[in-house]
Amino acid sequence: MDAREIEKCIDVFGTDIYRFCLKLCMDKTDAEDLYQQTFLKALEMEWTLDWQQNPKALFFSVANNLWKSDRRKWARRNTIAPSSNIDEETEAVLRSEENVEENYFRKELIAEVNRIIQTLPEKIRIPLTLFYLSDCSIEQIAIIIKKPPGTVKSRLSKGRSIIKKRLEEYGYER
Repeated sequence: MDAREIEKCIDVFGTDIYRFCLKLCMDKTDAEDLYQQTFLKALEMEWTLDWQQNPKALFFSVANNLWKSDRRKWARRNTIAPSSNIDEETEAVLRSEENVEENYFRKELIAEVNRIIQTLPEKIRIPLTLFYLSDCSIEQIAIIIKKPPGTVKSRLSKGRSIIKKRLEEYGYER
């Protein structure tokens, strides 16, 4: 089949082939690729087209076979090395200008602070948790733990100083 015959086939029933490709792929870009591959395959093969027979059926079968072959190839590759979509958070990290090392150390610091907070006495841990994690005001914390606001401020200050001291002991510096 030469280029003129392919061009004539595209003019005569190209839209039907494209519509068929679109139904198979269910995606416009994949359908366009399949459509182009179908006519490229026809150009590569040395067929003689008989216009008395149904040449459109030939192109439908080529498109269908190419699509099946592509699906089998995708399934085979997916069993060998499954692909997965990257979630939005990971994609944002990958695209960001932020240094991966700094991000890792920040996460480690947060984990260490959480471990330190868990070892604190309850009377200090509760005000810290309410203030920093629950965004409660000092007055709200005072009502919750039934202590005066000055005591809450004192416990928050003491908790911060203990955390700072332990972080410095572990080698973390500002």
